[in-house]
Amino acid sequence: MSMASRAASAPEHATPQPASKAKPSKTRRHGKLRRHLANIYRLTIKELRSIRADPIMLVLVAYTFTFAVYATATGAKTEATNLSIGIVDEDHSDLSHQIADGLTPPTFRSVTEIGANEIDASMDSQRFLFVIEIPPKFQENILAGRKASVQVNIDATAVAQAFNGKMYIENVIVNYVTQFITRREGAMGEPVKIVTRAKFNPNLNSSWFNSVMQVINNLTMLAIILTGAALIREREQGTVEHLLVMPVVPGEIMLSKILANGMVILAAAQLSLLFVVQGWLQVPIAGSPLLFLFGSCFYVFTVAALGILLGTIASTMGQFGLLAIPVILVMMLLSGTQTPMESMPVWLQYLMNVISPTPHFVVFAQDVLYRGAGLSIVWPEILAMAVIGAVYFAFALRRFRHVIFGS
Repeated sequence: MSMASRAASAPEHATPQPASKAKPSKTRRHGKLRRHLANIYRLTIKELRSIRADPIMLVLVAYTFTFAVYATATGAKTEATNLSIGIVDEDHSDLSHQIADGLTPPTFRSVTEIGANEIDASMDSQRFLFVIEIPPKFQENILAGRKASVQVNIDATAVAQAFNGKMYIENVIVNYVTQFITRREGAMGEPVKIVTRAKFNPNLNSSWFNSVMQVINNLTMLAIILTGAALIREREQGTVEHLLVMPVVPGEIMLSKILANGMVILAAAQLSLLFVVQGWLQVPIAGSPLLFLFGSCFYVFTVAALGILLGTIASTMGQFGLLAIPVILVMMLLSGTQTPMESMPVWLQYLMNVISPTPHFVVFAQDVLYRGAGLSIVWPEILAMAVIGAVYFAFALRRFRHVIFGS
């Protein structure tokens, strides 16, 4: 080949075309994304195998979303049911007998008539929670328009039942006295009759509320504990050092732990909602379970990121437990699952809605499962959970890089 032809051909190879330069760059980006996804997939499979190899943890998850939900829903009732009550009837009139007959199951057990000298002893021995004392000439004083009184003795050590039962006893006495007077005097009855209709829970059954709220509490607890414990376990066993020599980045490790534990928890929660809440407890679900699952994904991602964050702060499993317990308790107690958010101070409501995803998830779950709300109504709560989750994940990722990778 001549020198002229070699010189002429040199510029062709020295100056590549712009299109050929852009194409490899785009291909490299796609290849990098595929490599990240492949790493996350393989690490997630590793985490799932680790969960499968821990039968104690699987039993804990199964128990938490089955018997724990049922026991909390049926055993922690706040309404007045099956209350023990005695009555001291010193009047022995038609009105006193009607009042005694009006205290019926299931709110009260069968009324037991006792003597006045038995009141203190029976309440001290916890035989009765309530004792009603109707004085002599009670009916006579009512008909004569004179002042009449009934004494109700209450064992207030059982605060919730004492308050609810007291209100029910007051209503029974007032209603029967009013009916007795109107019948004797030939009156037309009460001029105004109030009819109350309770929506979404007509019988005011607390198990309908407690069961769903317990599922939410269990989601919170297990998402934090399982993800944080997975990180602590690897740090204590030294297997986390194996990841340092692998071609993986901190974000891939975090996402794999969140995905693996999140999938297990979400599957258990959905099965609990279907078989325990709807099937076993007979709680009607008005909304879409799929929409609830969709919103739960954002919530589990957020609290799992919080679990990773706590796992980077603690260095041992004991420290993690001591750190996680107060965080979980605060999130549960100030979320609306135990007490209404409206009963808290305004500044505390604002603070919890800013730093915690749990109040948003409680509102989301109640709107979807109780009221049948659609995505057009609950999207602000999903957005709030997503924003809080992004902040938690970013902060946890920074801590993870610093603690585990030393960068």
